[in-house]
Amino acid sequence: MTEIEQGAWTIRSARDDELPLLAAIEIDAFWALHEAGAVACEPTSLPLDVLEQSLAEGLLLVAVDDEDQPFGFLAGVMKDGSVHIAEVDVVRRWQKRGVGRRLMEAAIEAARAQNAAGVTLTTDRQAAFNAPFYTSMGFRILNDDGRPAVLTQILENEIAHGADPARRVAMALRF
Repeated sequence: MTEIEQGAWTIRSARDDELPLLAAIEIDAFWALHEAGAVACEPTSLPLDVLEQSLAEGLLLVAVDDEDQPFGFLAGVMKDGSVHIAEVDVVRRWQKRGVGRRLMEAAIEAARAQNAAGVTLTTDRQAAFNAPFYTSMGFRILNDDGRPAVLTQILENEIAHGADPARRVAMALRF
């Protein structure tokens, strides 16, 4: 992926040496979800093997400031021919500046470049910066009958780890 300039920040592919920095970004962003009522559990971060897979597949993107320091990231992984967004986070002080949207747009571009069938994710149904945000980008909620088994399994795992089943949904953008 080439670098995409956005004024004082840039979206680019992550580097291996940045993997340890991503947990702090994820935990900081967690608190915005917590405040919105989307999560009630303690903060966690993606396992290193998921980040490594995302990096290897060319689907780990970072938003960096003018000093090249990451403050946001998106981790995608290939699942059943689609790019699945395992995580997208922006630290709270950088939120509401279009960073999450640009990370998602870059992931969609990467999915198209890899000839994926689309992009999938799971998210909170109610928080404005979750399902409503993804809907504005063309994603649609997948009901039980239209949801692939892999997404049902991901939802079940999230619910088993404390997510509210009434609020969690799977979404897809098909190409």
